Amino acid sequence: MRIYLVAIDDSPEAGIALRFAARRAVKTGGGVEIVSIVPPQEFIAFGGVQATIEAEARAHAEGLVAAAAGTLLQESGLKPAITVREGEGPKIIREIIEGNPEIAALVLGAAASGAPGELVSHFAGTDAGALPVPVTIVPGSLTREQIDRLS
Repeated sequence: MRIYLVAIDDSPEAGIALRFAARRAVKTGGGVEIVSIVPPQEFIAFGGVQATIEAEARAHAEGLVAAAAGTLLQESGLKPAITVREGEGPKIIREIIEGNPEIAALVLGAAASGAPGELVSHFAGTDAGALPVPVTIVPGSLTREQIDRLS
């Protein structure tokens, strides 16, 4: 099965990337895997405070993927695979892709204006030619209708 990997965060462009990936998955008989990445937390000398911060960040990431999965199921009928991992974004994305030969594309959303996010910058720049799958960057300025037409 062809799987589209989508990284989710709080940004509007993440939802646009998810919609694009879902529409492509439906049209190609594939699926979607949603990943939320919890960035490494700065070290805090007090262990209890550190643990609380890390737990809150993980809970937030789990909430993001749960909401995205609900939206995906409601709009397209697809039940996605869900992954929440802690660490450096590009490294985690690479590990997920290398660990699942069914992943056919990495789908990322680019901000409608301003600088691109970490993953877009990395996979469209430094690591653009090194992945074993294509990278699709969906412009954050697209409307739902435009996404539907293009996907």
